[in-house]
Amino acid sequence: MDVISHFRQESRTYAALGFVAICVIVLPVVIDSIWVKVLTSAVIFTLAAYGISLLYSQLGLVNLSQVALIGVGGWIMLRLNYAVQLPFELNLLVSAVITAFIGMILALPAMRMKGLYLALITLMVAGGFQIIFSAIQFPNGGAGFLGVALQSPGEMRRPLIAESDTAYLRYSIIVVVLGVMLAAAHNRGRPGRAWAMIRKSEANAMAAGVNVTLYKLWCFTLSGFLAGVSGGLLAGALKILDAKSFPAGESILLFALSIVGGVGHWMGAVIAGFLYRVVPAIFNNIGIDADLSLVIFGAALLHAIMTAPNGIAGQLSSLFQSLGRQNK
Repeated sequence: MDVISHFRQESRTYAALGFVAICVIVLPVVIDSIWVKVLTSAVIFTLAAYGISLLYSQLGLVNLSQVALIGVGGWIMLRLNYAVQLPFELNLLVSAVITAFIGMILALPAMRMKGLYLALITLMVAGGFQIIFSAIQFPNGGAGFLGVALQSPGEMRRPLIAESDTAYLRYSIIVVVLGVMLAAAHNRGRPGRAWAMIRKSEANAMAAGVNVTLYKLWCFTLSGFLAGVSGGLLAGALKILDAKSFPAGESILLFALSIVGGVGHWMGAVIAGFLYRVVPAIFNNIGIDADLSLVIFGAALLHAIMTAPNGIAGQLSSLFQSLGRQNK
């Protein structure tokens, strides 16, 4: 049985790598320039959705400030871009680390809370950042700490290997895959085992010597890191960010779509990111108000809650397993 399980695990790994390879090589070639930008945005929000799924699936914690942290990562990325002449990758890493630290600080008051109270606190944090972004705006090459210029804004630099939109889509896919692999490594390692014990029973975890506060903060920090990477990539994709792009309500929507996609599987984050960005774009493309996509998302959320607790990814996984058994 161990050999069979190992073979199945390897098969899923190769299938995932094949899926990524197809996305990197084929997708940018067969779609036009507008959809390249839409898919780049969808890929970027996939990583942020994975951060939400990580907290909810591992610890049952609801984080409604993820989009705000994306904005934080984007702000820092833009500021570093204009302030220092460092490589894009280093700026991205610094942005992610600072965002992770901010996420950890914001999580401290919420460590003893869960459920509705934690959701409300993180939503209030998102609302606070929305006000801050509106007040200070995003850096665009101006002088001073805030770096806001009313005229002649600067230029956001992209990596030398990803200056075109097509190349940047491929670059974003690779970075997002690396981010998912980082989180998956945590799940398989000591943090994942500690999170599993905490999820089952905090009291039993503490009795077993698990530092519950530390590992909760660890998970929040990792989720914030993924949001920071997303924000940095988004700044590179759009080259300029706007305060209106990070309202508090978007965090609620992204969390809901993570549930719809399936928080227990990496594919669920992919589905959430694509629902979040691609479906409204399709509606706009065919002349329908994109806000109507919220009706579809609401119906999908009800379906997930009532009949598909593992989301679309869980249903697809069950379908593939059934097909595999039939083919034996």
